[in-house]
Amino acid sequence: MNSSIVKLPNKYELVKDTLVLILAGGRGSRLYELTDKRAKPALYFGGNRRIIDFALSNCLNSGLNRIGVVTQYAAHSLLRHLQNGWSFLPAERGEFIDMLPARQQIDDSTWYRGTADAVYQNMAIIRDHYCPKYILILAGDHIYKQDYSQMLLDHINSGAKCTVGCIEVEREKASEFGVMAVNENLKVKSFVEKPKDPPAMVGKPNTSLASMGIYVFDAAYLYDVLEREVSSPYTSHDFGKDILPKALEEEVLYAHPFSRSCMGRNTEGEIYWRDVGTLDSFWQSNIDLVCETPQLDIYDQSWPIRGNPVQTYPSKFFYKKEIARPVDNSLISGGCVITDASISYSVLFDRIKINEGSEIDHCVVLPQVTIGKNCKLKRCIIDRHTTIPDGMEIGVNLELDRQRFRVSSGGVVLVTQSMLKKLNGEDVASEAHLD
Repeated sequence: MNSSIVKLPNKYELVKDTLVLILAGGRGSRLYELTDKRAKPALYFGGNRRIIDFALSNCLNSGLNRIGVVTQYAAHSLLRHLQNGWSFLPAERGEFIDMLPARQQIDDSTWYRGTADAVYQNMAIIRDHYCPKYILILAGDHIYKQDYSQMLLDHINSGAKCTVGCIEVEREKASEFGVMAVNENLKVKSFVEKPKDPPAMVGKPNTSLASMGIYVFDAAYLYDVLEREVSSPYTSHDFGKDILPKALEEEVLYAHPFSRSCMGRNTEGEIYWRDVGTLDSFWQSNIDLVCETPQLDIYDQSWPIRGNPVQTYPSKFFYKKEIARPVDNSLISGGCVITDASISYSVLFDRIKINEGSEIDHCVVLPQVTIGKNCKLKRCIIDRHTTIPDGMEIGVNLELDRQRFRVSSGGVVLVTQSMLKKLNGEDVASEAHLD
């Protein structure tokens, strides 16, 4: 027997040796008022889920049940969601979803200073308590389905110490990402973070290879590079800006194409991955779900997306008048009461009341919203706990809407209860709804 042959771990051994860290502390500033009260990963999605449910469900479906969620900004809603909906893993099997909030561990004034620093400040706990061999780092704010165990296997087979998940994007949009070039073995040969002029892929002049913000590290290498980086006087404490360039310099950085592990493809059979970091992308990703053949199949039980839906009564539709198309191509969650209203191409979350004569078209309506009589809403996002007064039209006259609400670059109107109160000259300081 050749003793030089290295025995590779099987998938079962690999997932048991892996700790997942979901970075869920981001502000989500491009979502404006939608993230005033909640961290971006806690934002509602798809009728009865939250954005972080996709990363968590991908972990469980991949067999990865040792998970830490790193939180910081406006974390209350997110922590309640994790406690109420994701606290079922059996500790006796070494499985868990632990919460790792910012604890100012360096000194009493230092919060997480970047993505890499969020891991560094938890490194003692990771190394001494969890004791992983591999660390998978995820963003908590993307919509996609992925088998992470395949990425882990590719990491081992390549001999990498750091593997970055990558996806092909249009070159004109690539300036929002870290962009890389790879050789025939997927070894990364160059990497630049958010370039103004993104380099194109070889043979694909209109396409760039972009980082998804998903990383696999050998734990020992990650500890070492973080220790070295934290003392650098010029560091940004960021994986894309600092850690990946260091791994590239040391020739241990490899890429993993998302197409190899994608478990959710669109109607054309192409991979589906969305960063819902803007009002337009959040609105569009929700609307993607309502057509006959949706861009992302949330009904696919072969790769289920778990969540924490609230207990509600069934939704009720009551029509006293003849309406040609009362409900058309829409997702409507539980506990809604719809009376003589028209709803088309919209996503309605739970416990929504829509009164007679109102028209809802291409809208995303978050939980516990009341819409009055004879309202007309088009291309809107309505935040939770909002009451739309009788007769109000939104999305019909964007010039008027810009004076009252927030209108995105794509013409989507965001409406919150605070905006409506300001419109009526009311005090908004007393608002204290739990999200």
